[in-house]
Amino acid sequence: PARYFDTKTTEPISFFLSGLEELLAWQPNSNDDFNVSAVPLAKRQPPLRSRRPRTLVCHDMRGGYLEDRFIQGSATRNPYVFYHWRYIDIFVYFSHHTVTIPPVVWTNAAHRNGVPVLGTFITEWTDGEKMCEAFLAGGEEAYGAVAEQLARIAQHYRFDGWLVNIENTLSVAAVGNLPHFLQDLTARVHSAVPGGLVIWYDSVLKDGKLRWQNELNDENRVFFDACDGLFTNYNWKEEQLERTLRLAGPRHTDVYVGIDVFARGDVISGGFDTDKSLRLIRQYGLSAAIFAPGWVYEHLGKENFLQNENRFWGSLAEYLPTHGICTLPLATSFSLGMGTSTFLDGKDEESGPWYDLSAQEIQPLYPEQQGRLSTGCCLQDAWSGGSSLRLQGTIPPGEERVAVRLFSLQMPAPPKLFLTLLYKLEGPQPDDFTVALEVTTWDSGICLEGNPTSLPEPNGRHHPRFLPAPPPGLAKLLAACHRGSHGWTSRCYELELQDCSLRDLSVIVSRQQPSLQETSFTCLLGEVRVLDTASVAASPPQVHSVMASQLWWQ
Repeated sequence: PARYFDTKTTEPISFFLSGLEELLAWQPNSNDDFNVSAVPLAKRQPPLRSRRPRTLVCHDMRGGYLEDRFIQGSATRNPYVFYHWRYIDIFVYFSHHTVTIPPVVWTNAAHRNGVPVLGTFITEWTDGEKMCEAFLAGGEEAYGAVAEQLARIAQHYRFDGWLVNIENTLSVAAVGNLPHFLQDLTARVHSAVPGGLVIWYDSVLKDGKLRWQNELNDENRVFFDACDGLFTNYNWKEEQLERTLRLAGPRHTDVYVGIDVFARGDVISGGFDTDKSLRLIRQYGLSAAIFAPGWVYEHLGKENFLQNENRFWGSLAEYLPTHGICTLPLATSFSLGMGTSTFLDGKDEESGPWYDLSAQEIQPLYPEQQGRLSTGCCLQDAWSGGSSLRLQGTIPPGEERVAVRLFSLQMPAPPKLFLTLLYKLEGPQPDDFTVALEVTTWDSGICLEGNPTSLPEPNGRHHPRFLPAPPPGLAKLLAACHRGSHGWTSRCYELELQDCSLRDLSVIVSRQQPSLQETSFTCLLGEVRVLDTASVAASPPQVHSVMASQLWWQ
């Protein structure tokens, strides 16, 4: 069927639903197994429900369902990718189809990085009015059937909820039932999807008129009260933030103030000045909804996309609270889910462009220090997948080292950790530097490294012990200790801790010799792993009831 498979290539594709009939007729179908997300939502700290201001990203690009619709990837040159997951809380896939089911590649990439994904339910123009009249004015049975289908769709495809956008005027009967519909949908999504969310877009008012308010007020509050949050329109001014904060009370972080990165209409800022809008929103402790950050790709072009993307998110980083990893093992080769080649064990196995967000690995923080350090992606060389992480920076005169923070780790430390690192130093004098991992813990007075007689480390900095060879029981798994090749260096470490809480994982680049000169370095990271020794040594769970379906040979 053309809905599930591309007519040219027969490959499985992601799809949307058009109109009320298609929504109400939807049933799970054996053809859409490919569209079910295979990656559960990873836990992260702090969790979404914490009271700090959040960041929602709403992805809207040329109508949606572009190359990202190919579930098993495509040979796309210079595709759009998003990888600053540590800086955001919620990802919305937006299009103007009635029911936007997020392409499963996005759900997989977001979930691997701990970010929930929402689809969009939208009605607009005169067709939207007719549709709303049919299901909202129709009463409880009619709107209940729509709510039930939307909850079932999110549950079946394993994404996390809906943005609801009613952009047309409503009759008295329809608008009277709208809060009940939102309440019903929210309750059904919460019960069908753990951690599920329903967010309302600031559009129609309680009297049924379509008038964007750019704030939370008495005209739209009834919809905010019926669901998990409000995404405001973009043309707000500072006094509206003030009023919103007052009215929202303890739920102020459930208001996502809209910023259109394309800066359409009468807005504070967009583009590379988006930080001005974001700074104001944060001054009032409100959450933010960044709409169409694909501006970087669409407006500035594909060629220097990765540099421009890092510049854009780097300019906002000050106002984006980041998230930590709270489960082990942590293993990543930093791949973006795209590339100009495919690498395996440091070797370029296959030249040619590819794009598959499901293959994107866990993404780190991307720290930037003006003139001192930049972190970015390197497509020209990688250990595994399509890219490595490039660290470029300088060690200032008289200083010995630079620490680059890769991940915030927020969990109790197991008694023993194994860590592995694969790296490659570039530049004229790679032998001038050493590269190592550093783990920091929260200062607690009782946290000790190694045996009970050791002293607490100052500032909770731990330098894991270098292992020339893996311990016998783990030799197979940690073949990594010996497997550097094609110019990559491999290192294995072990760290024993007592009563500690992990804080950060950093890479330390140090000079071999002290110097009064400023020294520049470029280091590629190919892979990092942090493993809890106890669970690594245990045998993996057995796999049962494997079934193969949809086999198609070409």
